[in-house]
Amino acid sequence: MTAQAAQDTPGGAGAVLRNRLFLFLWLAQVATQIGANMVLFGLTVMVREATDMSSTVSLLFLTFLMPSVLFSALAGVYVDRFDRRWVLIVTNVLRAALLVAIFAVDGNITAVLLLNVVFATVTVFFAPAEASMIPVVVPREQLVAANGLFTLTINGAFALGFAFLGPLIVTITGGPEPVVLIVAVLYGIAAVLCVTLPSDKPAPRAHLSLRGDIGQAGQAVSGTFEQLREGIAYIRANPSISWSLTYLGIAASLVGILGVLGPGFAEQALGLATKDLIVVVLPLGLGIVMGVLLLNAYGRLVARRRAIEAGLIALGVLLVILSIAGPVSRFLTGVGGRVAIVDLAALTSLVAVVVAIAFLAGVAYGIVAISSQTQLQEDIADEARGRVFGVLNMLISVASILPIIVVGYIADVFSTTAVIFAVAILVVLSGIVSIVARAPEHEGPRGSEIVPGIAVDGIGVTIRPPEGELASRPRGGPEPGSGL
Repeated sequence: MTAQAAQDTPGGAGAVLRNRLFLFLWLAQVATQIGANMVLFGLTVMVREATDMSSTVSLLFLTFLMPSVLFSALAGVYVDRFDRRWVLIVTNVLRAALLVAIFAVDGNITAVLLLNVVFATVTVFFAPAEASMIPVVVPREQLVAANGLFTLTINGAFALGFAFLGPLIVTITGGPEPVVLIVAVLYGIAAVLCVTLPSDKPAPRAHLSLRGDIGQAGQAVSGTFEQLREGIAYIRANPSISWSLTYLGIAASLVGILGVLGPGFAEQALGLATKDLIVVVLPLGLGIVMGVLLLNAYGRLVARRRAIEAGLIALGVLLVILSIAGPVSRFLTGVGGRVAIVDLAALTSLVAVVVAIAFLAGVAYGIVAISSQTQLQEDIADEARGRVFGVLNMLISVASILPIIVVGYIADVFSTTAVIFAVAILVVLSGIVSIVARAPEHEGPRGSEIVPGIAVDGIGVTIRPPEGELASRPRGGPEPGSGL
């Protein structure tokens, strides 16, 4: 079947985009996802310029992350009690209003952080309502394509919003404030798009008090922890999956560290203004895209595990070079000035060095992250996939939050360059440890190793749950949108 034919099938991407209601829901997602990442970049620049402290940037990132950790279960309970169409409309209107308020406080960082906590909390209620609306506007045969498109949008929004549009607008306008207002307009447009969606009222049910709602939220939390417990047991019984999760955890923590330290690094090590972070972020994003393209074209020629290990080592080495790019560039430029025969100025300018290294680092990161994710999808049996990816989401959240909490303060005591240099060395060591510690590459096929307490079938290694448990448990939906 050709690509065009696949697009035109009833369950293909082309068909689902011709569904007017889904198209409006998806466009609302595009506006809010890209907008959230643009705001993240804009506020990062605003906070860094106002305080000149990496620890304050850490606090900003935490205001985006912590409401999701604290309120997700409770939000899901309440979303089920209201018309989800109105939840989408109201949350988008509220977020637009909060962004206008952030603009109006005129750089008062305490007010910005407090308002952003409210903004992120409102987003916690938006995400489950958005995911729940997909089956309302999409027929069953289009659900796979619709969820795939939503997931693709979530992954692409960071590169487009944080790595391109946010830096571009900050550079053109000379400051982060216009980004906040532009995104407020995007949320207003998303609210208008959601008005066109059909009503999705909850089924009639007995009225529950606040205590009953909190009780249901507690049940949701306990159920989540039970699934996490089962997922962790599965992971511990499958070392190859543990390694893949470790690789993804390293990648996620690296994103958090670079997000917090990036503005200070641009100033201290590279001599750039905070708003000029686009010099690093944009080529990094383009490099990630190139890494994905290289994997699609040549990934089958290299063992995936070896590609991950080589990518980790290359990524660490490139970050080491990036951390010393300023002194190296100034040294080489000086050599070019002393040697009349060779003019190295054009080749060794700081911008050229940084752009080249950031691009290559993006390629290496893309290879590590995508290869690890693909390896997980191949290794995990269908029956355990939901729980293992639930653990994955938890680990990625933890891997993002913990560095955000500590690295900002460490960088304020020492320097951003020193912290990034140390992190880069740890990334290199993780690749070397993987090469040395893991079993030889010619491991047996999946499902060939018997693990005590684990059932083995022809597909892979699976946990044997109580009868009927998996049939009654939902597999999960698209990842909820977040600013990160």
